[in-house]
Amino acid sequence: MKKIRLGVVFSYIILFIFAFITVFPFIYMILGGLMNFQETTSIPPTLIPHHFEWSNYAKVFARAPFGRYFFNTVLTATVTTVVSLFNSLLGAFAMVNLRFKGKGVIQMVMLSLLMVPGEAIIFTNYNTIAHLGLLNTYIGLVLPFLTSIFYMYYLQSYFGSISTTIYKAAMIDGASDWDYIWKILVPMSKSGLFTVGLLSFISGWNSFLWPLLVTNEDTMRLLNNGLSAFASDAGSETQLQLAAATLTVLPILILYFIFRKQIIRGVVRNDIKG
Repeated sequence: MKKIRLGVVFSYIILFIFAFITVFPFIYMILGGLMNFQETTSIPPTLIPHHFEWSNYAKVFARAPFGRYFFNTVLTATVTTVVSLFNSLLGAFAMVNLRFKGKGVIQMVMLSLLMVPGEAIIFTNYNTIAHLGLLNTYIGLVLPFLTSIFYMYYLQSYFGSISTTIYKAAMIDGASDWDYIWKILVPMSKSGLFTVGLLSFISGWNSFLWPLLVTNEDTMRLLNNGLSAFASDAGSETQLQLAAATLTVLPILILYFIFRKQIIRGVVRNDIKG
């Protein structure tokens, strides 16, 4: 019993240490955004501001169009999430339930594409977007991300855990594939679909390299690109840089804390019974 208790205590200590290392930068970023310049540069560092400088956020919005950055990011992340989720849903359904020639070859080709890093084709995508005249446009920002093989395979494994007899019974009752998808498959797979949608939205929110390549106008920047430009423009005003970083990170953290149970449920797939 002593060995077990010591092991549990040791595990909690290790867990606390790594949790502190992970969480502390975010806490300091939030607090640093409410400090003045002297507090953010003092040695030893100030951990809690003596006076909360809420005006830092007003200065951030006054110096850079963060409202526009938010609009661009929400728009592009929402469009890519909705369209890629819809495409992944249909693709996963076809791979699990439909029977057609060349299905194995298609699966093998698509699976092999997962092995190709995105950076390897990013300049090919850039040349395509440039030749189509879509630089500095919303279409150019979202077009390469309107489908995802990874999300399709995630949903394919999720749909595969649903008994095929349900699909066959629906067909016998006269339901079409479309009816089965929206009336049976989607309600039974809400957790998996929600997880895919949230992961896709987070990916779109954190996008940096692609928007950096296809946009060079301030009005078309996304949050991370705007933050990078603002960090250079703000110079040594570290309190404003921390406030701007908080504006970028805090919404997605709030989104995670609100829907964390759904994310975990979708990952472990505990509400699908064979």
